[in-house]
Amino acid sequence: MIVTLHPTGWACIYQQAHALLAARLAAHWHPARRPVPARWAETLAAIAQHDDGQDPWRGDNGITPAGAPAPFTLVPFSLEQARRVVAQARFQGRWRWWLTSLHISNLYEPLRGKHGAETDAFLDEQRATQEACRRGLRIKKADAQAAYALFQWADRLSLILCLGELPADERYLDIAPGPDGTRYRCCHPGLGAGGELVQTTDPIAVVVEPWPFDADEFEVSVEVTHLTQLAFADDAELAKALRVGEVRERVWRICRAARR
Repeated sequence: MIVTLHPTGWACIYQQAHALLAARLAAHWHPARRPVPARWAETLAAIAQHDDGQDPWRGDNGITPAGAPAPFTLVPFSLEQARRVVAQARFQGRWRWWLTSLHISNLYEPLRGKHGAETDAFLDEQRATQEACRRGLRIKKADAQAAYALFQWADRLSLILCLGELPADERYLDIAPGPDGTRYRCCHPGLGAGGELVQTTDPIAVVVEPWPFDADEFEVSVEVTHLTQLAFADDAELAKALRVGEVRERVWRICRAARR
C-alpha cells in the first residue's frame, strides 16, 4: 500500500488503485503524441494492471515492527509476486507482457547478484521474454522505449500525487521524461499573478508543463481508506480496519500553467 499520515491517523491507497490512477492520467495523453497508437489500449491495460498479483498478507508482513501499516517501500522483495505479475500479463498478449516484463526488470535488476541464483535466473528470463516479444511483434526498439517511457511517466506522476509529494510555494517537481524525451514537471499552484488560477483543496489543482494532454484541464481521482487506529497487532487486525475504514475519493484537477 501507499501509506501517508493525515491529522487523525493513516491514509491508505492500495497499489492497484495507484496503478489505475496512472492509467487515468495516461489516457489523456494527446492522440498525436501517443507512442505506438495501434497498441494504445494494451499500453493503458499494462499501466492499469502493473501492480496486480500482490502477495497476500501473512502474519505481520503488512505492518511495520511498530505496528503501523507498512508502506510499499518497506515491504521486502517477493520473487513469487514478481512472477505472478509477469504471468498474469502474458494472458493479455505479448504487448502487455513485454511492457510488464520490462517494468519488472527496471524495478529489480539492481537486486541481481544479491538475492540468490533463483532471482538471477528470473531476471534472465525477463530479458529473454522482452527480446522475444519485441521481435515477434516487429516493434522497433525506439517505439518500444517510447511506450515504456509513457508507462514510467504515468506511474511516477501517480506516485507523486498519491504520496502528496507536490512542494509548497508553487515550486516545481520533476516528473520524468516523456515518450519523446521531453522532461515534464508539476506543481501545486496558488493564485496566479493575474488571478487566473486559484489554489483549491477539493479538487487539488496540479499544473503540468509542458502540456502533453488532449484537453485544457481534466480531473482524476483515487480512493483512499482512512484509519484512525495508529498501530495494529497483526495483519488480520489491519485487514479488518481497512474493510470497515472510511473510504474517501481524493480528486485532482490537472491543468495548464497560468500565463503571466
